[in-house]
Amino acid sequence: MSRIGKQPIAIPPKVKVEVKGQKVLVEGPKGRLDWELPKRTSLKVQDGNIVVSRDGDDAQAKALHGLSRALVNNMVKGVTDGFIKKLEIQGVGFKAAVVGQMVNLTLGYSHPLNYAIPAQIKVTVEENTKVTIEGPDKKVVGQVAAEIRSFYPPEPYKGKGVRYAGEHVQRKEGKTVQ
Repeated sequence: MSRIGKQPIAIPPKVKVEVKGQKVLVEGPKGRLDWELPKRTSLKVQDGNIVVSRDGDDAQAKALHGLSRALVNNMVKGVTDGFIKKLEIQGVGFKAAVVGQMVNLTLGYSHPLNYAIPAQIKVTVEENTKVTIEGPDKKVVGQVAAEIRSFYPPEPYKGKGVRYAGEHVQRKEGKTVQ
């Protein structure tokens, strides 16, 4: 039995879980998420808990069992508390601003970069250099943060660029004249 997969998921108050065949719908105060279960797993709601079970005992079924439980648990956490990723922008003249449903980034290129904010995601900017991404779906929050970071990843010589909050960038020594 999968160690993670066999643990039941407690359903907090104000969270509604529906199972329609292989489709799981989770709705809470932060939003609504749905996901299609893999074919070898099933899900039941009983006694205020979600229990994930599997068909078969081979390695793939065991892996899907733990994966399914972890993803449903992230859905429940997302609609109750939400997920947050923080980015920091470092560099002279580098800044960000939210304009409507777009994040406007000035990162030293000859043109400003515009990034469209997906549905259910909230982006806020403090002090022009601290970007906070919030939302109920862990995957989408991480994807948005990675895509914004990919416009100008931190470079090792001066440390300029977009980095995750608290990320350590290994610095390199520049060329020396002899």
